[in-house]
Amino acid sequence: MSVYTLPELPYDYAALAPVISPEIIELHHDKHHAAYVKGANDTLEQLAEARDKDAWGSVNGLEKSLAFHLSGHILHSIYWQNMTGPKDGGGEPLERDGVGELADAIKESFGSFAAFKAQLTKASATTQGSGWGVLAYEPLSGRLIVEQIYDHQGNVGQGSTPVLVFDAWEHAFYLQYKNQKVDFIEAMWQVVNWQDVARRYTAAKSRADVLLLAP
Repeated sequence: MSVYTLPELPYDYAALAPVISPEIIELHHDKHHAAYVKGANDTLEQLAEARDKDAWGSVNGLEKSLAFHLSGHILHSIYWQNMTGPKDGGGEPLERDGVGELADAIKESFGSFAAFKAQLTKASATTQGSGWGVLAYEPLSGRLIVEQIYDHQGNVGQGSTPVLVFDAWEHAFYLQYKNQKVDFIEAMWQVVNWQDVARRYTAAKSRADVLLLAP
């Protein structure tokens, strides 16, 4: 029985055009994201079989495979919700849009929206190989931080919660932007769904006290 399922897109394939073409959205969601869901489910079955057979030598590799596929599934699930059509998305999160708490947190954590935007853009565009640029809530400091995620899981702080993710893998942009990753990342700012990011920030803050529990 499958544990993980591919979420439906919250919009049609053409909703993010011209920033992201319908062809990319279809392939990215229906093929790439679906492969991570299948990989996570297949790996869970293989782990169960390895444990039943006391085949402990294969468990480490399977756990690494599960981390890869499951993190890919989680990040992509956030990615689709983080975006909306160019008419409704983008710009700077402002108090009047109902995302004032997020806007204040960005300014407190980075000094200004411009400084935050520059840092996340650079982190996304310069991730070596395949990876992500991520805005995450770090619960110990109570601040927002920018992380570079190599492949799907490396170089992140334990316990931080992604609230805005930029997919910098080639499959996210190559059909449209060729090798111009920077152009794609710059264009991504036009479709950011700040209402979704704000909801994720609020939810992350509400869970902050569970990371380090007092004895």
